[in-house]
Amino acid sequence: MAIVATCLVSLLVCCGLAWWQWDRFTSANGTFQNLGYVLQWPLFGLFPAFMFWRIRKLRQKAEADGTADETPKPAAVAEVPAPRPRPDTKVTDEDEELAAYNRYLRELNARDQQAAE
Repeated sequence: MAIVATCLVSLLVCCGLAWWQWDRFTSANGTFQNLGYVLQWPLFGLFPAFMFWRIRKLRQKAEADGTADETPKPAAVAEVPAPRPRPDTKVTDEDEELAAYNRYLRELNARDQQAAE
C-alpha cells in the first residue's frame, strides 16, 4: 500500500511541476527548454508506477516458473593465486650515479621529516 501511495504522490508532484513549467513556458521569458520539461515531468512521475508494475510482473512470472522460493546461489569465488615471492630489493652492483642520487633523496626526505616536526 505504501508503494502505491508513493507512486501517486510522485505522479501528483511531477504533474504539478509540469504545470509550473507550462506557466513558465507561456510567460514572456519562457523558452522551449520549459516546454521540454512540461513533457518530461509526467514521465518522471509515471516511472515509479512503471517500476512497481514491472516488479509485480517479474514476481508473477517467477511464481509461475516455480523459482520464486529459491534462494539465489552464492557466486563462485575466484581462487586468488598465492603472491609471488618478491625479488631481492637490494642491488649489489649499483651504479655509482644511481647510488649518489638515492643518497640525495634520503637526505631530502630526512630534512622534510625534521622540518615537519
